[in-house]
Amino acid sequence: MSTQEPVIHRFDSRDPELAHDYLAASYGTRLRIEAGGPYRLRHHRVDLGAVRLDDTAHSGDLRIDVEPLGTLVVCETVSARVSRSCAGAEHRFTPGDTFLAAPPERAHSVRWQVGAVAVCVLDLGLLARAAGTATPLRFDVLTAAPPHLARHWRTTVAYLREAVLANPEAAGQPLVRGAAIRMVAAAATTAFGGAVPGDVTAEDGRDAGAATVRRAIAFMEEHAHEDIGATDIAAAARVSPRAVQLAFRTHLDITPMAHLRGIRLYRAHQDLLRADPERETVARIAHRWGFVSHSRFTARYQATFGVPPSRTLHT
Repeated sequence: MSTQEPVIHRFDSRDPELAHDYLAASYGTRLRIEAGGPYRLRHHRVDLGAVRLDDTAHSGDLRIDVEPLGTLVVCETVSARVSRSCAGAEHRFTPGDTFLAAPPERAHSVRWQVGAVAVCVLDLGLLARAAGTATPLRFDVLTAAPPHLARHWRTTVAYLREAVLANPEAAGQPLVRGAAIRMVAAAATTAFGGAVPGDVTAEDGRDAGAATVRRAIAFMEEHAHEDIGATDIAAAARVSPRAVQLAFRTHLDITPMAHLRGIRLYRAHQDLLRADPERETVARIAHRWGFVSHSRFTARYQATFGVPPSRTLHT
């Protein structure tokens, strides 16, 4: 999966026409905005390519007609009240609700009253890859996410914002960004009912042999420094994602991604052995290999190599 370094866009205007043009360009659709009286729109976007995080607030009462977006747009009403009409049904959302703007293939209408909304826009291809399928997923949940799934969604997005994007050193590393983005994609699929691959087929069972494991590991060893995921590994092994999962469980009693993390841990170990402690830090090397949490990296490193990474670096 290819991700880009964060690109920040800001917009702040009291002109409804400028707001219309900005929102239309930002979401790739035609909109109709009606706002009476004094008006202000503020919009802040962090663009990571396959995922965009938007914080939007306005001081009016908007009515917006939206064409099919072709992306998954997850909304959280921070302080606004929002009503949405889609597929012949209308739903109302109050502060704290987390919901889909609409299924990606459907037009919808929105009334957005004064206040703030947090939005996450996800590429449909990213969601399919995160679910381990080449088949596009369908999202058709129109109601707000249940409280426990909404909490999981908010916690996951907060991790991306606070643990990754708020740390320039971590945000600059493709492996860190990729892992966090896949977590957000998985949380969206869990919360909003994206179809997941079915049961293991007879063909998957036949493909889950030792040769599949060897091809997958060879690919991981060669590309461990790149932002690869389960679907990339399966494609390189020339089998389905389910077959490669089954092969690793059968022959190694581990998942493919766990094996990949082990390869990256060893690469971090090699970098620590070679590094100049005057120029490198444990955190920088850990981030380079996709490990965000310093405490978790240290615990796993010590469990594997018998010493904390700081000792290896200063040996």
